[in-house]
Amino acid sequence: MGSKVAESYRASDIEVLEGLEPVRKRPGMYIGGTDKTGLVQLVSEILDNAVDEAMNGYANKIVVTLHRSGDTISVADNGRGIPVGKHPKYKRSALELILTTLHAGGKFSDKNYISSGGLHGVGASVVNALSDRLEAVVWRDGKEWRQAFSRGKPLGKVKSFKAKGKKRGTQITFKPDPEVFPDIKFPVERIRAIIEEKAFLNGGLELHFVDEASGTREIFKYENGLEALIESHIEKNRLKQIGGDIFCLKDLNGDIRVELAFAWTEATSFSIKSFVNGICTKSGGYHEDGFKSGLSKAIRNYMSVHDLIPKGVSIIGDDIREGLIAAVSAVVPVSFVNLQFQGQTKDRLNNPEVAQPVEQLARSFENLLNAKPSQASLITDRILLSAKARIASRSASLSISRRVSANHKLNLPGKLADCTLTKADKCELFIVEGDSAGGSAKQARDRSTQAVLPLRGKILNAISSPSSKVLENKEISNVITALGCGAGDALNLAKLRYGKVIILTDADADGMHIASLLIAFFYTYMRGLVENGHLYIGLCPLYRLKCGSGKNEKTYWVRSDEEKDRVLKKIGKKAVTITRFKGLGEMNPESLWETTMNPKSRTLLRVFPESMDESERVLNDLLGKDASARYRF
Repeated sequence: MGSKVAESYRASDIEVLEGLEPVRKRPGMYIGGTDKTGLVQLVSEILDNAVDEAMNGYANKIVVTLHRSGDTISVADNGRGIPVGKHPKYKRSALELILTTLHAGGKFSDKNYISSGGLHGVGASVVNALSDRLEAVVWRDGKEWRQAFSRGKPLGKVKSFKAKGKKRGTQITFKPDPEVFPDIKFPVERIRAIIEEKAFLNGGLELHFVDEASGTREIFKYENGLEALIESHIEKNRLKQIGGDIFCLKDLNGDIRVELAFAWTEATSFSIKSFVNGICTKSGGYHEDGFKSGLSKAIRNYMSVHDLIPKGVSIIGDDIREGLIAAVSAVVPVSFVNLQFQGQTKDRLNNPEVAQPVEQLARSFENLLNAKPSQASLITDRILLSAKARIASRSASLSISRRVSANHKLNLPGKLADCTLTKADKCELFIVEGDSAGGSAKQARDRSTQAVLPLRGKILNAISSPSSKVLENKEISNVITALGCGAGDALNLAKLRYGKVIILTDADADGMHIASLLIAFFYTYMRGLVENGHLYIGLCPLYRLKCGSGKNEKTYWVRSDEEKDRVLKKIGKKAVTITRFKGLGEMNPESLWETTMNPKSRTLLRVFPESMDESERVLNDLLGKDASARYRF
């Protein structure tokens, strides 16, 4: 039990947060956090409002300007302009009401917007609450209207000026509050990405991104929308497409307008981006589920009718989706259904009504397969290859899992020097290259919490080798057995024996290659271990530099030639003894412990895929079959 709080609990203890206080008290509830993701969400909230004007036919141009300071941004559209007149009930300007009141807006019915992404009347007021300063400029009725705010509170009343020409629209300029956000500099590339995404989703809409710091202006405009999004994804990630077609399906006449675009590649994973009313639903929802279900039914039915499935082979959804790059967009009228999202950041769509029209459209893909037999053959061959690889991988995983004796204790690899503690969160496994390094690490380690597993040579390339060969490889098999949690379909992190898995290789090119091969294996066959933050790289020294003598002797451990040059420049003209280590095995146990294995003084890099798409691309460039991609990298 924690420490006691006051035993008295009275009516006077109840707090009521008024106005925008809840937002400032708990910003994570509204924007997902106060890190860079939260800053991007602020921009999205204002940008979505501008896009809503375009989606409903009132605007065709949006300009996003990141100002020179990097911490202030403006979003301007040429739509109708936020109303500025006094609200009949609240006797305040509509502009002020929208920007200072939660759940105030014009999107709760279909009177002003046929469809909309901003549904809760929360977005703009949340941005205002979390801004050190926000200024709204509105052009409508032949006038320019301005009002400024700080931390959600007006700095004065809305003021009107004579406008030049017939300009109309809204511009919101804001600077995040440093009291809320540790770093208020906007991430340029992520802002650029969401702007480009909006252009893909709204064919014909012109979006400008002005970065004053770099002096650049980019214009995004795509007439073919989702197809261009798929093309861009394949090109940016340097993926090799199966066949030449990007398949596009549209139903723009129903109550719910649906667009689908997709293609298959040689990647080992899949990527589905889903959207509702122009909002990216990062965690999917019923529209994405409907697409998966409809596509699977279409392909299974086609393969069954044409007798393409061999005996003993079953086709599951994962086989169909391997290598798939897809975009799903549904536009739902405000009058049709009350859209239900998970959270204010709208990460997931919770309306089951949207699944059926998306699934129905996806099922029509069978007609396309019948109309394009050569394309259909390439796709079905790809799917069968995935199914056979999955079956082979499953067999190899089960073979490894059977290496458990009747008393359920693992038959651990002979070269593993295990630790004495058994609590996974207290234990760590060092994977080292070669018996020599293994011998030094075994002597240097803390035997209670640190285990050491030496590997012999370079393991198989998990990116370009068949899964059956990878999982049957002796060195890889030893790693899987030591970790105790299985691999592939049989992965169960609840059985993981070590909280940290640390790749410890020599600080040279060969060592880096071995580390890359190990990362590729873990990413491909034990991805859950990587995603949950269990995989690390241990940084070890390449040089030892000594200068001085006796009590004045100083030792510098450096990890690269560049770092060595910097240290030598710092030391100056003093006599220096330089030792270069050919490998970890050359280091005495005391030095290896202090520089590389001691939790208090070592440096570990956690291997964590911030972007799955980017991780996939890098691994394929480094270790894939296409040598030209490796040379470019």
